Amino acid sequence: MMRRILFSCLCLTSAAFADLAGSKPNILFILTDDQGYGDLSAHGNPVLKTPHLDRLREESVRFTDFMVSPTCAPTRSAIQTGRHEFRNGVTHTILERERMDPKATTIAQVLKDAGYKTGIFGKWHLGDEKEYRPTARGFDEQFIHGGGGIGQSYPGSCGDAPGNEYFNPAILHNDKFVKTEGYCTDVFFAQATKWLESVKGGEPFYCHIATNAPHGPYIAKPEDRALYDGKVPDEAVANFFGMIHNIDENVGRLMAKLEEWGIAKNTLVVFMNDNGGTAGVKVYNADMRGSKGSPWIGGTRAMSFWRWPGTLVPADCGALTAHVDVFRTWAGLAGATLSAGAEKQAEGRNLLPLLEKPDSAWEDRALFSHVGRWPKGTDHEAAKARNASIRTTQYQLVSEGARRQPSKVKAKAQPSAEAPGWQLFDVKADPSQTKNIAAEKPEVVKSMLATYDQWWDSLGGQIVLNESAKGPKLNPFAEEYWAQFGGGPTDQDRARMDPEKAWSFEAGRAKKK
Repeated sequence: MMRRILFSCLCLTSAAFADLAGSKPNILFILTDDQGYGDLSAHGNPVLKTPHLDRLREESVRFTDFMVSPTCAPTRSAIQTGRHEFRNGVTHTILERERMDPKATTIAQVLKDAGYKTGIFGKWHLGDEKEYRPTARGFDEQFIHGGGGIGQSYPGSCGDAPGNEYFNPAILHNDKFVKTEGYCTDVFFAQATKWLESVKGGEPFYCHIATNAPHGPYIAKPEDRALYDGKVPDEAVANFFGMIHNIDENVGRLMAKLEEWGIAKNTLVVFMNDNGGTAGVKVYNADMRGSKGSPWIGGTRAMSFWRWPGTLVPADCGALTAHVDVFRTWAGLAGATLSAGAEKQAEGRNLLPLLEKPDSAWEDRALFSHVGRWPKGTDHEAAKARNASIRTTQYQLVSEGARRQPSKVKAKAQPSAEAPGWQLFDVKADPSQTKNIAAEKPEVVKSMLATYDQWWDSLGGQIVLNESAKGPKLNPFAEEYWAQFGGGPTDQDRARMDPEKAWSFEAGRAKKK
């Protein structure tokens, strides 16, 4: 009963999407990092110009109420596994808490088993040790940076090649680093294009392009930043918009290549962003409340464009959909038979009936968001009602929650109904979430909180999979880079990457803030 309430998977396997199931299109997935729903000119942005993305949007089935996680690694794990990130042990973006459960079945593995060639280019961010990397999770080809961003390094395992920058980054190509030339986004798209040219025309492909941009630090190509100098509040936004302009140009070139190669009509292109907006919200946030790292709709609503010329009819689809739905949908397109474990794992639904007919009946559902990020080594139960939300088609129940002093003593799970601070919004009547109607709708609040309690209790040991994990003495990417090229590690490197510092790392950052 709970599974039906939480993520009821519609068993509409008849004519509704019989023509799409098993059709085995190529799948080209483009995922940007920290671009918000409002960072698109077609969504009303008054400054940013994105002509190629606007055209992609116009030619797509557009899921206009598509939910993701509040931050990046959680969204990526949900896409790969079809289930909430907490079930993968992903509760943060660093300190081993970004590592995706190695026992989980990924969509890359499902597609590979169904005969697809699989390649990833750009950001992975689900574990930097070899056993967590894409080539251990179903990808034939990997061309990736480490950590959560180019140049990042944290205590333990999460970190990129040492000294990496947005220009001329060292990238891990399968099992060896290559020193590239050019701007990071251009480098990723160029390598993806090269790989696509090598595999097109044979078995279907799954090409996963995950840009590091426009994640901070905000560094655009000078000519791209110049397009927005003096038109936005500050230099950071000018760089941020310049980075999106570069993404837009790369998408345009790749779409033209699909046409040139004669495979556009055999290729499903899916474009998404990974969480709510960041630097761009100073200019425009599509009238939403919240941004990245918050449980509000502005932190969890994403673009989701699905383009397949000659097969999908472009239209808006207002059904409540989410990142967890990608897994079953792509598996269905591939004609894959899920193993018993993968069938049990995948909480999301199959979007094929909506892709076939965007106004199809769609049963209501409850989707759960939680920012996670409670301090490492503390009890997650104390954070249950902090920075969390429950979403149904009509309502969102949100708790930012008072940040209490972390405790290393295991707390008794507190029923959410007893936790103050929950706010209720009718997101259909009030999409900007300006009026809290919790006092007017106590029965709705009670029902949604009961569902949340049931879901939270169901997480069991999954949520704590990585909570006590201790990383290696050196970032794996750095260690392998030095083994290949020399130059380290120094005493400073060892001190900075020391996994023993993981437990105090966040506390130190909090003091700086």
